[in-house]
Amino acid sequence: MSRPSALAAAVLAFSGCWCICAADVGDFAPCLQFFYKSWPPKGLAGTPICQRYYNQYRFATLYSRPRRSPWFSAYVYSVPAGKRPTACWKFEPQLAYPGAEGSMIPFPPGPVDQNVVDSQAVELDYINSTYSRGHMNPSLHHQSHEDRAATFTLTNVVPQKAGSNDGPWEVLEWTINKTLEAYCLGEAYVVTGVIPYRIDERWLKDHRVAVPEYIWSAYCCPNYNNSLPEELKDAFPTYAAIGRNDRNSSEEIVPVSQTAKKQFRGYDVRQMPLETLEVYLKDRFNTVVSVFYEQCG
Repeated sequence: MSRPSALAAAVLAFSGCWCICAADVGDFAPCLQFFYKSWPPKGLAGTPICQRYYNQYRFATLYSRPRRSPWFSAYVYSVPAGKRPTACWKFEPQLAYPGAEGSMIPFPPGPVDQNVVDSQAVELDYINSTYSRGHMNPSLHHQSHEDRAATFTLTNVVPQKAGSNDGPWEVLEWTINKTLEAYCLGEAYVVTGVIPYRIDERWLKDHRVAVPEYIWSAYCCPNYNNSLPEELKDAFPTYAAIGRNDRNSSEEIVPVSQTAKKQFRGYDVRQMPLETLEVYLKDRFNTVVSVFYEQCG
């Protein structure tokens, strides 16, 4: 049996490889618990993935097959503990083979099955590119080792400039972490997604993986501490932000701070009400996009 055929057989035959993990593709029904009021965002079309790891659902992703990257990932925040797991990048076999059991499988050290390459991003797409792997659902926002490790699948990342990923966007993720840990009294539902270019899409490796112009994030925490400091009065029950992923984009959506460090300049993040985010999403997607049920009201 040839190596690609052997890999295809392995994909169809078992779910573990080096870890016990699985994913369900095509329906959000098994993982509605990651959405406020069990209500996924409305207005965006794609392939639902319920991301399962160690026989538990960990988060949900709306995946774009043509773009080979997610439109968004949705998850429930938990206070992080322990060190960031070592990256073990995985792929989703059900995107390549609908009859597969559905396990996330770590990429093999050698050639990757062509059906996998055709259906989704692979590690070679990012190697020697000018983009990092930007998590939609970040490892930082989870407590257990399993929840954190489950975020390392290429169906959960987009091409993100290091100036954003290691700069203002990282600051945003830490800010959300500290804010929710300190003041959210119940569950906090988070959705993080992308905004494509209006024209002239950018791609990795000759139309392999679409590069977003902006990355956005929003959370919904309906039960929170009412004794908020003045600077956080507008941060509950919802909060939203948009970050630049192209330093040459216009400043219409996110202005550029000229005082930022050189390596981070042009990758600013703008905080805003959820309603403002949805206005920008409507404008770019040419349809009404609703992130949370009744805007987390």
